[in-house]
Amino acid sequence: MWRRGRLALLPALLAASLTACVSLLREAAPPAGSRATLGVLETTDLHANLLGYDYYKLKADPSIGLERTATLIAQARSEFPNHVLLDNGDAIQGTALADYQALVAPLPCKQTLAAYKAMNQLGYDGGGIGNHEFNYGLAYLNQVTASHFEVGGVASDAARCAGPAFPLVLANIYSSRTHAPLFPPYRILQRQISATGPDGTPVRSTLRIGIIGFTPPGVLQWDQRALEGKVYAQGVREAALQYIPQMREQGADLVIALAHGGLDGAPYTAGMEDAGYYLAQVPGVDVLLMGHAHQSFPQAASTLPAFNLPGVDKVRGRVHGVPSVMANLWGKDLGVIGLRLRYDGQRWLVDRDATTVEVRSTRQPDRSYVPADGALAQLVGLEHEATIRYVQSPVGHSDFRMSSYFADVGDSTAIQVVNQAQTAYVQRYVETSHPAWGGLPVLSMASPFKAGAAGAADYTDVLAGGLALNNVADLYLYPNALHVVRVNGAELKAWLEKSAERFNRIDPASTAVQELVNPAVPGFNFDMLTDADVSYQIDISKPVGQRIGGLSYRGAAVLADQQFLVATNNYRASGGGAFPALDGSRTVLAAPDASRDVLISYIRERRQLNRNRDGAQRSWHFAPLKTRAAVVFHSAPQLQELAEEAGLRGITQLKNDDGGGKGLALYAIDLSL
Repeated sequence: MWRRGRLALLPALLAASLTACVSLLREAAPPAGSRATLGVLETTDLHANLLGYDYYKLKADPSIGLERTATLIAQARSEFPNHVLLDNGDAIQGTALADYQALVAPLPCKQTLAAYKAMNQLGYDGGGIGNHEFNYGLAYLNQVTASHFEVGGVASDAARCAGPAFPLVLANIYSSRTHAPLFPPYRILQRQISATGPDGTPVRSTLRIGIIGFTPPGVLQWDQRALEGKVYAQGVREAALQYIPQMREQGADLVIALAHGGLDGAPYTAGMEDAGYYLAQVPGVDVLLMGHAHQSFPQAASTLPAFNLPGVDKVRGRVHGVPSVMANLWGKDLGVIGLRLRYDGQRWLVDRDATTVEVRSTRQPDRSYVPADGALAQLVGLEHEATIRYVQSPVGHSDFRMSSYFADVGDSTAIQVVNQAQTAYVQRYVETSHPAWGGLPVLSMASPFKAGAAGAADYTDVLAGGLALNNVADLYLYPNALHVVRVNGAELKAWLEKSAERFNRIDPASTAVQELVNPAVPGFNFDMLTDADVSYQIDISKPVGQRIGGLSYRGAAVLADQQFLVATNNYRASGGGAFPALDGSRTVLAAPDASRDVLISYIRERRQLNRNRDGAQRSWHFAPLKTRAAVVFHSAPQLQELAEEAGLRGITQLKNDDGGGKGLALYAIDLSL
C-alpha cells in the first residue's frame, strides 16, 4: 500500500520539482527582453531631524522630520514593489538631540543612536557618509556606526557597539595608519525582484545593486582638529574610477553613487566639494544620488547656475544622461527614481529614457503636510524628552529680540553677541597667555547660520526674555571650535569680498525687478564684522571681488600690511567656504573650547544683554544706490516692524507670499537711503 501510494504521488512530485526548477531558472536568468522597475528612494541631509520639532524654538514644526518622510517612503514602496531605500549622509548631526547624545549624555555602547534607530525601523537598505558625520570625532563615529576603525584616537580593542542594521559605504576617506578605506567603499546588495517577461508573463530575478559612497574631501580641513594625521582623502572621481570597475567585476548589475555633494561646473580638482557633475561622467555610474548642497533636484524652475550647466537636465533629473536626484534637507522631501530596467540576456540594463525622477515633498498641494508616522515618535520618545529638558537650562536674559530675518540687509541682532563673545575670549587669551600679541587688533567674524534656505521657519529667532541653552543653540547652530587666524589688511578685505558674493550684482539702470541675494551662496558664508572700531561698505553695483570700500579701523583706512587677529570657527579657518588665504596656514590658535560653549560662558558672565550694547552695532552698510526698479529679497512674512526696530530703513513688504512654496514673503529694499 505504501509503495503504491508513493508511486501514485510520483507524477505530482515530478511536476512540482519541474516547476521549482523552472522557477529557479527563471529567477537566475530571466528571458532576454524582460523588464522591471526599481524604485530608488533617497533621503539626505536629515541632520538628526527625526521628529517634526524645533528644539531651538521649543515647538512643533510639521515642515521637517523623518517621521513625515516615512509616510512618503511607505507610499513609494507601495507604488514600487521592487525598491531600495538609501540615505546620503549628514544624518547624525544638526539638532540639539544630536548634540545631547554626542556631547551632553554620551551614548552607551550598547545603545543605538536615535537617528540610526529610526532608520533601522524604517528598513533602510544602505547609507553614505556626509561631512557632518565627522563633527563629533572619529571615536564617536566609530562607536555609533558599529565600526572598527584602525586609526589614531580609536582604541585598537574598542568594542563593536550598536549601530545601523544596514551597510554604510564611503570610498574616498582612508586610514593614515593602514591606508585602507575607513568604511567599506562599496557593497553589492542582492535583491529578488519581480519582472515581466517579453511575453508578458511574471518572472522573478536576482538583481545585484552596487552602492558606493563619497564625501567632500574638504572634510579634512573643516574638521581638521579631529581628523588631522588620522585619515586622508582621495578625490571623488579618482575613487570612482578605482572602485566601480571592481564592482562590475564582482557582478554588480547596477551602480548607485551616493555622492554627498552637489553640482559644480568649475574645472575638476581632487579636492572638489561638489563633484557630482564629474562623477556622473565616470563610466559605470547608473544612478547619481546627491546631497550636501541642501537643494532639490530636479527642479524645473531653478535659476541656480549649477542646475543650468551643459549636460544637466533640471526638468527630467539627468546629469550627463545619468538619472540623478537630490532630496533637499531635514526630511522635507523624498527623492524617488523609477528606474526602468531591461534584461539583455546577460544582465540588467537601465532604460534611461523611460526612467522617471522626482522629488516628493511632505507638503501637499493644499499646503498641509502628510501625516507623521507615529511609530517613530514612540521609538525615540525618551531621547526627545531628555533633549527638551536639557535645552531648557537657563543661561541669562535679554531685553531685545535676536533674529536673522533681516541679516542680509543689515540686522546684526543675532550676530553681534556671537562676535562679542569670541572677541572677549581671544582678548582674554592674549592677555593671559600670549602678551606678545597685545598690540594686534582683535576682531571677530560670524554669519547668519539660518537665513531662510529651508523656508520661513529657518531663521534664528530668540525672543526677549529669559535665555536658555536652546536659544544659544539657535544663535550658534554648529558644534564648531573657536579658531583664531592672523591676517593682514589685504587678506581681511579679501575675506569680506568673498562674503559679499552673497549678493547679486545690481544694475541701477535696469527697469526689471532684481533679486538682492544670490541663493547659490549660503547664509553661513556671509561673514560679517559687528565692531564699533570697524566700518566698511558693500557696493553691489560692482562685480564680485570689487565691492568692499571704505574699510577702516578706528577711523583710519586699513593698510594692506596691517596685522589683525580674527576670531572665527574651525570650519572657516581651515578652508570651509573657500575663502582667500584661509586654508589652515593662518591659524594661530585652535582653542580647546567649542564656539557655542564660548557663547554660553559669555552670556552667563554678562547675565543681562541689552540692545544698545549687544544688538545695535553695524560695521557694514550698502553703498548708496538709486535703482530704477525694485530690488527684492525674501524673508518670513509680517516682520517689517522687526526691521524698523533694528534701525533698518527702506524695507517694505510687497507680498505676503512670494509664491516659492516655502512660506516666505517678498520684500523690497531702497538702496538709496
